[in-house]
Amino acid sequence: MTSDTLEARFAARMGALLGPDFPPAIGLAVSGGGDSMAMLALAHGWARVMGIGLHVVTVDHGLRAAAADEAAMVAAECAALGHPHTTLRWQWDGQGNLQDAARQARRDLIGAWRGDLAHVLFAHTGDDQAETVLMRLLRGSGVEGLAGMAGARAVHDASGTWWLLRPLLAERRADLRHYAVTLKLPFVDDPSNDDPRFDRVRARQAIAALGLSVDGLAQTADRMARAAVACRARAAEVARRIVTEDLVNDLHTGDLLIDRDGLAGVERDTQMRILAAGLQWVASAPYRPRAHALEGLLDRLLAGGGGTLHGVDATIHAAAIRLSREGAALRDEQVPARPGALWDGRWVVGVAAPPGVTLRALGPEGWAQRPENKALSAPARAAHAWPALFRNDILVACPLLGVGPALAIIFRPGSGHFAQFLESH
Repeated sequence: MTSDTLEARFAARMGALLGPDFPPAIGLAVSGGGDSMAMLALAHGWARVMGIGLHVVTVDHGLRAAAADEAAMVAAECAALGHPHTTLRWQWDGQGNLQDAARQARRDLIGAWRGDLAHVLFAHTGDDQAETVLMRLLRGSGVEGLAGMAGARAVHDASGTWWLLRPLLAERRADLRHYAVTLKLPFVDDPSNDDPRFDRVRARQAIAALGLSVDGLAQTADRMARAAVACRARAAEVARRIVTEDLVNDLHTGDLLIDRDGLAGVERDTQMRILAAGLQWVASAPYRPRAHALEGLLDRLLAGGGGTLHGVDATIHAAAIRLSREGAALRDEQVPARPGALWDGRWVVGVAAPPGVTLRALGPEGWAQRPENKALSAPARAAHAWPALFRNDILVACPLLGVGPALAIIFRPGSGHFAQFLESH
């Protein structure tokens, strides 16, 4: 396989991911390994022809002493190529799974770093895809999990929405390594890539030991990705019929109402998708809840019960399932009431407020200050999670209660309204 062939495939893939209206600049996440340094070289040649600027970022996770030197190596290569480079540093707090925490931290840091860049390239390969599919298969994942990593994925975070692009998903790691060696590119081998304590390393070793086909696993991911599109479309079609975004006095409460009989009458996969997306949408959560917990909540709801999951309170009212933000999850969440300030991922301060006013959950103390004889369709338990402006413990504004101006707090879900969200997640 020649470098010209690899370069031509890279250019074609970039055209498919970004064209026909190419941005003036894109970002590249480059660790210093062989795959990412090959991507840097490929992107350099492509961008020079296309007249597109490259901005390179390296995340030093602080887990190895050599990581700082590796980031410096990437910076030196970028300087030689004429591209700006930034090193971002992260320190693990020791909580949770190290690889999961590092992966999420990397995306959060890159999201905060990217500025006006709407696209960031990552150097995941076909081998990475095969390992991902095998790991998820062993965890009992469904269609979405077995679809593996997408070539283009919208990331919604505190910085806004940006696109994570993977132009090398159809390429093999060995071919990229050969390309890097042939061009005498500097690169390093991370010793953690051979550490069997990590799931990905064990998956890599299992693929080799069992003689599994990397291409076959990647093809499975492609087929599951197509099936996932169809399943999402079906769920969105059902959701448009049975899911309502709750309103009080024509204002969004942020809650969802699901017709329980309508939900009971559709296939299990669609039920799971609607409930999972509903929990994500209400809680502004980037990921779905785990399947086992989701199945348990779904069974309880269809049987007439309720429960709390993923920061959401799920209750039954008449013929509807109400998904409300869990009040306890918001107990310590508050922001100064400056115009445009975002709270809980969906609520924005809409007016200037005096100093000392904060935006937080209404809670029992705010609920107790509601206007006398104020009739509401929503239960108090759900209303406790509504957004409100307070000065100390005095309620200043809560549009959903009719307190203060209607535009004091504006509902602005980061991923659009529910059916749009379900189709895109």
